[in-house]
Amino acid sequence: MNHRETQKQITELRRQIHRHDQLYYTEARPEISDYDYDQLFAELQKLEAAHSDLVTPDSPTQRVGGAPLKEFQSVRHTSPMLSLEKSDTLDGLRKFDADIHKQLPGENVEYVLEPKIDGVSITCRYENGVLVQAATRGDGTTGDDITANVKTIKAIPLKLSEPVTLEVRGEAYIPVVAFEKLNDKLRQANEKTFPNPRNATAGTLKQLDSRSVAARPLSAVFYAVAGGEFTSHAEALEALKKLGLPTAHFWWKCWDMDGVLARYKSDIVAGNDETKDLRTKVPYELDGIVVKVNSLDQQRRIPAKARAPGYAIVFKPEHWIKPAETKLLAITIQVGRTGVLTPVAELEPVFVQGSTVARATLHNEEEIKRKDIRIGDTVIIRKAGMVIPEVVEAVTGKRTGTEKIFQMPAICPACGGPVNRDPEFVAWRCENIACPAQLKRRLEHFAMRNAMDIEGLGEVLVNQLVEQKLVRDVADLYALTVEQLAGLERMAEKSATNVITAIAGTKNRELWRLLHGLGITHVGEEAARKLAGHFGSLQAIAGATVEELQKCKDIGPVVAASLHDFFSNPRNQEVLARLRQVGIKPKVEISRPQAKGYFTGKIVVVTGTLENFSRDIAKEKLCSAGATVGESVSKKTDYLIVGANAGSKLDKAKKLGVKILTESEFLKLLAT
Repeated sequence: MNHRETQKQITELRRQIHRHDQLYYTEARPEISDYDYDQLFAELQKLEAAHSDLVTPDSPTQRVGGAPLKEFQSVRHTSPMLSLEKSDTLDGLRKFDADIHKQLPGENVEYVLEPKIDGVSITCRYENGVLVQAATRGDGTTGDDITANVKTIKAIPLKLSEPVTLEVRGEAYIPVVAFEKLNDKLRQANEKTFPNPRNATAGTLKQLDSRSVAARPLSAVFYAVAGGEFTSHAEALEALKKLGLPTAHFWWKCWDMDGVLARYKSDIVAGNDETKDLRTKVPYELDGIVVKVNSLDQQRRIPAKARAPGYAIVFKPEHWIKPAETKLLAITIQVGRTGVLTPVAELEPVFVQGSTVARATLHNEEEIKRKDIRIGDTVIIRKAGMVIPEVVEAVTGKRTGTEKIFQMPAICPACGGPVNRDPEFVAWRCENIACPAQLKRRLEHFAMRNAMDIEGLGEVLVNQLVEQKLVRDVADLYALTVEQLAGLERMAEKSATNVITAIAGTKNRELWRLLHGLGITHVGEEAARKLAGHFGSLQAIAGATVEELQKCKDIGPVVAASLHDFFSNPRNQEVLARLRQVGIKPKVEISRPQAKGYFTGKIVVVTGTLENFSRDIAKEKLCSAGATVGESVSKKTDYLIVGANAGSKLDKAKKLGVKILTESEFLKLLAT
């Protein structure tokens, strides 16, 4: 293929990817699968890598983020980004309408009714259709230049469908479902979670490293235009959509305020029918409903107020923001994927902030004690971030004396096994590796590359194995047959044979892999390596006392206690016995003197995607060089090695003053 043909192919691939981005993020009607999209993207990456002179700033491949910034530059807005006047009653809307007519006597006034996304205000400037600058709202007059970060958001086009010059304003947000997955991921990594999607969005946009932003599920909605020849707000919204910019999923043009009120009652709230509540129809959190004068000429003639435009108001329905009062009937226990026991409030059903709530999180035992919440209490309920129901407080003045103080159970409600209090976290945890509530997560962990490394045993297959009750614990994996797997969805005989072969091939894996794969609390990869080298066999580790376990280097009392509790659990002993019966014989490991080098005795953490080798190989090289490889960044960490798309670990390292090494710096030091 000659250079001209390559350029033509690259242009066509970009066109297709831009089109599919718009279909997915703007129109919510994707035409191809994620796999097919990834294939198009990979092909474009390959061609651009071979022809770097054909790479352009508006290529979809340029969304991965660049080198970290030292600080954000200030941007002065072309026109102020003002906040909106608020009302929490329908009478407030009628008064707003009356004030508008005083400013425009004798004129007909149309309104546009649109949802107010609870996100972070941004402004984006396009020149000749190309995104050249993006900024935060800041103080309304001056914001921060976040162009590099905004370019990583797939919902925001790098190039519009027409070569126009204009400035658009909107809200960046994280979808509710994506927010819950993000917090789950942070919990699994024992990192701090975000209280709500808006907070997560704000924190992400202020990252100095755009590669971290690229790893977060940000999206956006645009609702205003500065520039362009439009006569009405409704016309501008239609133009934004035509240009390829994401707009609100729902908005309505109303002839007058009576039309606004009628539309509000029919399409936004609809009484107490939660299925017709607007918030159930959109993927983002709502912070109210914006009522805006439609005519742009009329907007210009309405005087602005001190900190808000005069032509718009945001209406916040009282029941969207007001907490509710109900009875706490019982407290049950939910067992999470990591074995943590979470108390859940079972409530007398109550309508709160748009939906009926019958259960709410109580977080943990300490939170219940701090708030003095008792079974039988009258309690105040609200939705944290308008999403997650939680018990705010008990109404102690309504107590009758029959209320009961809650006690955490001594056994796991999912499997009946013993539970232990995690000394590092305010949590109780079930350590039974056959606990059904934890099974999917434990199987996925067992099969991980840096554990037993079972190729083909991913999330989709694990879900089917558990749901079809083919696997009850990790030992059952070794009893699976090709026939059983071939009968599952997306599994043909060849792929089933490959998985069975992969499972059988793990029977003689290194001891540290098995130890890590068992998912023992506080025992990460590095601790597993040290234990394997020190004790040499699983039997020796399982039979060791807490004191004997602490004789292993870097194994403190918390890890030693966790290990002892795990191996003392009769249910875990049963699973380990079955693993031996099916032929699991991990390689006996003998602790050898480690090589001396620059990293000897240093604690090193690796994050992001490296260019020359995988993170697992990087960890192997560090271990061989005498380093201790950590899973998370702390004050004790000596170095953080960063690749592309480094996330929260990089932020934490900067805050703690941990030395940060690029991949090239790491390789140079490794050779010394």
